[in-house]
Amino acid sequence: MSHESSLAISNNIKVVIFAPEKNADDVRKAIGAAGAGRIELYDYCSFSIKGIGGYRPLEGSQPAIGQKLEIASTPEIRIETICSKEQVQEIIEAARKVHPYETMGYDLYPLLELKNNTPRNRGTN
Repeated sequence: MSHESSLAISNNIKVVIFAPEKNADDVRKAIGAAGAGRIELYDYCSFSIKGIGGYRPLEGSQPAIGQKLEIASTPEIRIETICSKEQVQEIIEAARKVHPYETMGYDLYPLLELKNNTPRNRGTN
């Protein structure tokens, strides 16, 4: 029996947002309030990892951290959560409202789920 046949494309998206350490809690709260991270009887669910963000602000930029044309790095938090495809735009907009960067880093990943999606292994409702 092929294990691939037991997989289906999920309606959920993994949303990953990169935020400066000092702003991570505000971002988590904003995206949770917008509906991200709903899993069964829990909401505001997320997972965070510390890292170092690197970049160089170019001419015309208005960097929140660092100087134009100088390579910079800053402690950042990678915030992972999930939401439905229909919620993605609202989640990203909520994060942007509290995020200090003029260009917020984020990734969106499509997800798979088991076809026999029981409550103990299901994502958002």
